[in-house]
Amino acid sequence: MDPRTQLDEIVPLLNKLVAPLDDAQLDAPTPCAQFAVRGVLEHMVGGATAFAAAFRGEAPPEQTAGTDLVAAFPVAMADLQQAVRSPGALDRTIAAPFGDVPADAFVRFVALDGLVHGWDIATATGQPYEPPATLVAEVLAFAQEAIVPAMREAHMFAAPEEAPADATGIEQLVALTGRRVERSSL
Repeated sequence: MDPRTQLDEIVPLLNKLVAPLDDAQLDAPTPCAQFAVRGVLEHMVGGATAFAAAFRGEAPPEQTAGTDLVAAFPVAMADLQQAVRSPGALDRTIAAPFGDVPADAFVRFVALDGLVHGWDIATATGQPYEPPATLVAEVLAFAQEAIVPAMREAHMFAAPEEAPADATGIEQLVALTGRRVERSSL
């Protein structure tokens, strides 16, 4: 699957998770040890904004504090989707936090990040989250190859966790990125 198509499948799922969030939910802790929901959204909006500029070959805009994250989220995601489809976007090299990456591969990292943080948000806020199995399988296969020890050493990803024996694809993916999969007994 084209990585841009992956994003096109992920963004509506994320928008559905983010749209109903209230202030109390923004402060909820997530399975991502570094962030509450608000921090995940700041990370995602900031990343989408910076990387949209990079896919267009532009300098990133200044980040503004005090942004309404719930309102900014779908705007930033739509801009990112447009940017990855802009002329020459996948021919560029993106200066990622872990080094220079060909843009066509970096879109796959963005899809990985989106799927995993979607699970973080859903888990923290008690929302259902069922991304398509074929999409998850493709992102999982990419993650198994792309997440190298140096990324874990740089704390971009935690050490992998053990997924339950009957784990779904998304549970396998998040466990690979260092999240503990805990299920309620209900």
